[in-house]
Formats: sequence, C-alpha cells, structure tokens
Amino acid sequence: MATGETGFDDVSFDLISVQYHSLKAGHDYGQYVRDAENAGRQDVADFFRRVMEEDSARARQCHEFLKQLSGSDESGPALT
Repeated sequence: MATGETGFDDVSFDLISVQYHSLKAGHDYGQYVRDAENAGRQDVADFFRRVMEEDSARARQCHEFLKQLSGSDESGPALT
C-alpha cells in the first residue's frame, strides 16, 4: 500500500478522515434537531435525525473497515 505524507497508508487515512467527519457532524446535528424543533419544524428535525443516522452508519462502516485493515477484531468503546 502506498503511504501518504502522514505515514499512514492512504486507505487508512481516508477511512479515518471520513469516520472523524461523520462523528463530528453527528455531534453538530443534535443542535440542528433542537433548532428545528424549537422552530416548530418537526419535518426538518426528522430530516436532521435521518442525516445523523446516516453519518453514524458511515462512521460504523469505517470502523469495521479499519478493523479489517488492522487485522483486529476489537471494537472501539463508542461503536460497540
């Protein structure tokens, strides 16, 4: 595998990046849900919840791929 400037192989770095951004966005979406609910827009709140679920699933999939790449069968504490 080729390694990028980080010293990690490109695939691992890419997966870590997607996982990080998915988890970070998921944290932010909680506020978006509250904002929509406070505005009386349950439809928008439901949309943000779906987006949050999609990002959570994306982060879990990255975690699974990273476990496979590392040869580990251990789960991280947040994604068990």
